[in-house]
Amino acid sequence: MTIQAILADKGREVATVGVSESVSTAVGRLGEKRIGALPVVEGKRVLGIMSERDVIYCLRDHGAEVLDWPVSRVMTSPAIIAELSTPVLAAMALMTQRRIRHLPVVSGGELVGIVSIGDLVKHRMEGIEQEAAAMRAYIQSA
Repeated sequence: MTIQAILADKGREVATVGVSESVSTAVGRLGEKRIGALPVVEGKRVLGIMSERDVIYCLRDHGAEVLDWPVSRVMTSPAIIAELSTPVLAAMALMTQRRIRHLPVVSGGELVGIVSIGDLVKHRMEGIEQEAAAMRAYIQSA
């Protein structure tokens, strides 16, 4: 199963932030959408990603002045990304290894979606439940 299947299920809508927008604007968008990260884009090209963690670490180190900075000073760049063809298990392994919770998804160099670790776990759990149900049906029919 690939990332494309996850996006087919959850949709491809992605909240983003521009590289020159303020951190304050980005934080407002995170709160409004109740999400943990925003891909930082220029057009449809992903330049980086800004997560809650990025904001917290900068606030810890530099104080409230961070809120007036452009997102480019706070974002993680380059963003770790996935392609539509990336297998779900490979994406989960990458996220675990790199200790990240969000993967922008690109196709042809353009942003086409985003998946979270929660999306991947949900998908994996649904697969396991289907396998268990099929196994139970097989055992009961024998």
